[in-house]
Amino acid sequence: MRAAITGPATWRGPEIKDSKAWVYEFTQAEIDEIDAALRNVRKQGKLISTMMREDFPLPTVSKVIDHTREQIENGLGLQLLRGIQAERYGKDDLRIIYWGIGQHMGTAVSQSAKGDILGDVRNLGIDINSPQGRGYTSNQKLTYHTDSCDVVALFVLRTARAGGLSMIASSQAIHNEILKQRPDLLDVLYQPFHWSWQGQEEPGQLPYYQQPVFSMHEGKFSCRYVRTHIRSAQRFPDVPRLTPIQEEALDFLDSLSGSTDFHFSMMFQPGDLQFLNNHMMLHSRTAFEDFDEPEKRRHLLRMWLSVPNSRALSPALDTIYRDQRAGAVRGGFPSRTGKLIYETVGSIE
Repeated sequence: MRAAITGPATWRGPEIKDSKAWVYEFTQAEIDEIDAALRNVRKQGKLISTMMREDFPLPTVSKVIDHTREQIENGLGLQLLRGIQAERYGKDDLRIIYWGIGQHMGTAVSQSAKGDILGDVRNLGIDINSPQGRGYTSNQKLTYHTDSCDVVALFVLRTARAGGLSMIASSQAIHNEILKQRPDLLDVLYQPFHWSWQGQEEPGQLPYYQQPVFSMHEGKFSCRYVRTHIRSAQRFPDVPRLTPIQEEALDFLDSLSGSTDFHFSMMFQPGDLQFLNNHMMLHSRTAFEDFDEPEKRRHLLRMWLSVPNSRALSPALDTIYRDQRAGAVRGGFPSRTGKLIYETVGSIE
């Protein structure tokens, strides 16, 4: 018998959209500390690829980061850090600041088989429905989904001319609503679906794998959901066709996450840092229209993070996470070359 999930992350959008509980504004003293850490890295002449957490000392801001880490695992499941004035810094300095803060938060993992560990989110005109489509290379509307890591972190450098709203919903609240209305569909979501690797499989692997959307382990819930990847797996002849009840379950999940009863939206500001727990939060983005001038176009940086206070996971998620232990460095897609990329705009095919 499935049970309802409780806890602070089981919220509905209207309940928290105007709350300040998930927003923290850096003080001027904390901004000064971030600037001092940046100067320290610059003085040492270090590259991001050789930076250690100790090279970016944050004696006070680290306490904010510790609180953020606690909030995203045991609180609401999300946190926004605001107050960095992105226009004050050059492109390279913004990357150093982001990487330094990320190292205090956790351990970054590769976001693709190419090894992009610090990713650029920009519109490159790539269709998200193509066999290797990924949402961070498109300006199209994204369906509600999770990323393949414990925590996704975004750093906003520039916003779009129009659109690009960040949308967030609690998968735990949606789980409970499905339990209430259609428990038969909830059982389906706990069963394996076939997923496409979207070109991220390791050599010798099949281009698809099996994994449930919902799982529960040691009393902790996890949702992993990217419907475009489930749909994409249907192109392989060896993959069974989705059954009508599977389609109905996914449709119901999508309809709830898309409902204003469950999600809320935020408009990013340059300098915003957004952290989401993928196990409890679904996220989306509205379509956006970019500026004509390349130097003004929407540009975010992204990290996928493992964090030391993460939950233990079901063995059913081992294909992607590869290590179910609490606090493990896990998730992401291993680099095929063993090399890591710290700027991906020019390297995406």
